[in-house]
Amino acid sequence: MSAQQRGIARCNECGKLSHLPALNRSTAATCPRCGTVLSFRKIRSLQRSWAYTLAAIALLLPANILPILTVISFGQGDPDTIMSGVVKLWVADLQAIAAIVFIASIAVPVIKLIILIILMLVVQFQLPLNRRQCTTLYRFIHFIGRWSMLDLFMISILVTLVHLGNIATVESGPAATAFAAVVVFTLLAANSFDPRLLWDLDND
Repeated sequence: MSAQQRGIARCNECGKLSHLPALNRSTAATCPRCGTVLSFRKIRSLQRSWAYTLAAIALLLPANILPILTVISFGQGDPDTIMSGVVKLWVADLQAIAAIVFIASIAVPVIKLIILIILMLVVQFQLPLNRRQCTTLYRFIHFIGRWSMLDLFMISILVTLVHLGNIATVESGPAATAFAAVVVFTLLAANSFDPRLLWDLDND
């Protein structure tokens, strides 16, 4: 028996469990501890997750096509996209750094979006997938999400440290803003999705 069937709701802010046997989707109730509006499931979880996910997908293209970084040395420099930067690092025998940038900048966002789409499709169309495996996937996207901002941290450090006047400067490109937006939208999508919806399905 689930907590919802027992009439127990958990506050999303303070975590307090409240017995609300009469609560349903159309009834408003507040947490007795912090006053937050309570519900058995996150309100409009699926709609908000889809909106954030589609916004992140729309920004993936400019994030990977537009230049993300330009290193200007002695007045000359060519802008680099994420992929061209990875290639240059690989050619320069910096395979470890190239792999880290590729995983953090390309692989992680794409994997997170694919998993989120799968989970939302499972809930929306009640696909016959194992709920435990879906919950594991949800925990996985939260685990890998912490590495999404790695290359933006690298850019900010370079822009701050490598600023030597006419000798060398580092400038971030428009793709950095697009990529940061992708990271933020994927985080919002993951946090908006309510994994308890997976356990409301009838399939095992």
